[in-house]
Amino acid sequence: MNRRELVAAIAAHTEQDAKAVDAVLRGFVDVVGATIKKGDPVAISGFAKFQLRKSPARMARNPATGEPVKVKASTKVRITPLKGLKDVATGAAPAPKLNKAAAPAKKAAPAKKAAPAKKAAPAAKAAPAKKAAPAKKAAAPAKKAAKKA
Repeated sequence: MNRRELVAAIAAHTEQDAKAVDAVLRGFVDVVGATIKKGDPVAISGFAKFQLRKSPARMARNPATGEPVKVKASTKVRITPLKGLKDVATGAAPAPKLNKAAAPAKKAAPAKKAAPAKKAAPAAKAAPAKKAAPAKKAAAPAKKAAKKA
């Protein structure tokens, strides 16, 4: 589900205008981003927790050569699903009921263009079908080169 589909589903479920829902969703993303940037976590009970995770610089090893490699310090966003979301995802809790209009509709496969019809050859001039070549037998497994002494 992409952003447009999410906005449409929320608008249908809450019976709100799609533009208003989109504005609220954009506001949510902005506020969460600004709050995380300050270093404060954002927890939405039953849904997810958003927070920054800082990892210090460290020494690691190249697995191919065993050579030590310096890894820079980094800051990443961690999103942790909370119990309510985990329970719904694993089936431990029932999924919330949505309005029929809010349920995401499955997209139908795009219609393929029909290939232009070829003219059929007259039956008298049609070549006879070729006989299929017989299938080859599978190769016998190779014998072991030498036995261990």
